[in-house]
Amino acid sequence: MRLEFAALGLLAEGLANAASTFSPARPPSIPLAVRAPYLNSWLNVGSDGGNGGYLAGENSWARFWNQQITGWVGLVRVDGTAYTWMGAPEVQPQVVDQTEFSYTSTRSTFIMNVAGKISMNITFMSPVTPDDLKRQSLTFSYLDVAVQSIDGSTHDVEVYADVSGEWASGDTAAVIQWDYGTADGVAYHSFARQDQAELTEINQQASWGTWYWSTSNNYPALTYQSGADNDLRNLFVSNGKLSNTKDTNFRAVNDNWPVFAFCNGLGPVGSNAVSTVFSLGLTQDNAISFLGEGSGLTTVPSLWKSYFSNDIDAVTFFYNDYGDAFGLATALDNKIASDSLAAAGQDYLVITTLSVRQTFGALQFTGTDSAPLVFLKEISSNSDIQTVDVIFPAMPLILYTNPKVLAYLLDPLFLNQENGHYPNTNAIHDLGTFPVAKGYPDGSDEPQPLEECGNMIIMALAYAQRAADTEYLNKHYPILKQWAGYLVDEALIPANQISTDDFAGPLSNQTNLALKGIIGLRAMSEIAKLTGNSGDEKTYGDTATSYVSQWQNLGINSAANPPHTTLSYGDGASHGLLYNLYSNSLLNFGDFVPQSVYDIQSAFYPTVADEYGIPLDTRHTWTKTDWMLFCAAIASTDTRDKIIKLVANWINVTPTNKAFTDLYDAVTGDYPSGLSFTARPVVGGHFALLALP
Repeated sequence: MRLEFAALGLLAEGLANAASTFSPARPPSIPLAVRAPYLNSWLNVGSDGGNGGYLAGENSWARFWNQQITGWVGLVRVDGTAYTWMGAPEVQPQVVDQTEFSYTSTRSTFIMNVAGKISMNITFMSPVTPDDLKRQSLTFSYLDVAVQSIDGSTHDVEVYADVSGEWASGDTAAVIQWDYGTADGVAYHSFARQDQAELTEINQQASWGTWYWSTSNNYPALTYQSGADNDLRNLFVSNGKLSNTKDTNFRAVNDNWPVFAFCNGLGPVGSNAVSTVFSLGLTQDNAISFLGEGSGLTTVPSLWKSYFSNDIDAVTFFYNDYGDAFGLATALDNKIASDSLAAAGQDYLVITTLSVRQTFGALQFTGTDSAPLVFLKEISSNSDIQTVDVIFPAMPLILYTNPKVLAYLLDPLFLNQENGHYPNTNAIHDLGTFPVAKGYPDGSDEPQPLEECGNMIIMALAYAQRAADTEYLNKHYPILKQWAGYLVDEALIPANQISTDDFAGPLSNQTNLALKGIIGLRAMSEIAKLTGNSGDEKTYGDTATSYVSQWQNLGINSAANPPHTTLSYGDGASHGLLYNLYSNSLLNFGDFVPQSVYDIQSAFYPTVADEYGIPLDTRHTWTKTDWMLFCAAIASTDTRDKIIKLVANWINVTPTNKAFTDLYDAVTGDYPSGLSFTARPVVGGHFALLALP
């Protein structure tokens, strides 16, 4: 039986006694296993429907980003008495006391006190290795449960953990099948939909692939079992072990809730910590359907297939790699923390470290080791695949960690358009709906022509600069020049159209949008220079210089006190975040856009700040964290720190309860009415300051 909202007396008492600290902040949702679009599970925290940040107890189910439960339960027995340390199972021993929670870029760690006898350190680690594609290609995550005595005595301890069939299907009426096996020192449960439907989704979850829940087969007192959730959990509570049997009644996910469990009997535990390590993940031979080269859709394999001959090799490699993976994760955590603190202090660390797993958790690594393709899912807003104006705000984190990944993200867009699958002269907006990248052969994509032309040219140059890859620009020069032609015609006086902030609606003469196009032309001049096209270099450079001079007269209200850029030309009372100015600094264009523009915006932003941020523009009190951090990265030190402090404070107090939303109301701190963005990769934009040259 599934209890979403348990109400047992012991559970309520356990939560009432708990008093956890949260470091470096109390996030709106805690990443548990966040590694890819289909391995994307969180613990809701905020008061809109979360439980305050406790791993066990009422409303403590791990949830897929789309909010369906991904059943994950942890129990422990200490000297024969059972306790719950994860989830809200119907079999509900009393809940451990959670005393601490902390997060880094790759880890979420809970510290539990069990009856004053033992301490539990429960760490969820989703590695991020963008410069190691073999490791990054694996859609797996770790769970490390370490226990030690804290009262000076030894205690008999057994650790139990299970996962449910809910991970395998967004339709709980779907029949699943399962198995158990061992290989290379690893014990694993495998489970999958019986009716595989490749490259399709239900409720945003994959309807194909096989899930693996694994641990070490070398633990001396390891037992396993598959079966009905309550049966297995009751058996552990009573006996402290499982029966080493497999349920043979394959059935629907919601039919007596089949779960897959391990129990590790640790024996007498003293003051030295003893760990039980688990891994959970998904293997899919094929990942994406793509219209690229050729005339029809082709199936793109998962990248892990280039490194491993079969599922079990991948599963065992990942599990046995824990020691090295832990070291790599620690190095990345330390680098990001150190760089963030040095750049802008503790508040900045609060933001950056919460953004890493979420950004990479929207990326699917595919193709081959010689020709990787990375596909991005626009999680939650509409599930588009390869949305150009979502890749653009995610770009700073990509550049900071490995610029080559940006090329792998841009390549599908170039392949689709350069092979004649898009009829318009402007750059495409996206390639369809994840996981089918069929593009728009009829040109019917969401119309953001100026936005996407500027984005593609800027990103191509940003990649080439960081990777010293001029050949990339040569390869794509014809289509980049085509898009630049569109900017020549349209950038200075933008027609009535939507920008990347499409939820705000269309508008003519957008000051910020025009600046993106103008900087895009300056970027095209630089691309022409790097590729030896001197005539184009001068033409685009002269046009960009002329446009930016005119833009200052059109888009700045110099008579205001203080002066500021407008939302749209001629509307002196309007204003907005001039986040597209960031590209001028990212591409190291110096005073192409004069310093005076930076200065007036830095002076202006604090005058319009609300409780939780600076509004995106004068149409709403809504704001966006990615664009605020773009602005902060190029602002004066005082304004930078003010913006960062507003966002860091919002993280700690927001009532939102889903994965880090980039869009919220700057006055209330809650979701805007009717809009609930969550788990989107645009939070990679929070690395804007660290991505600057």
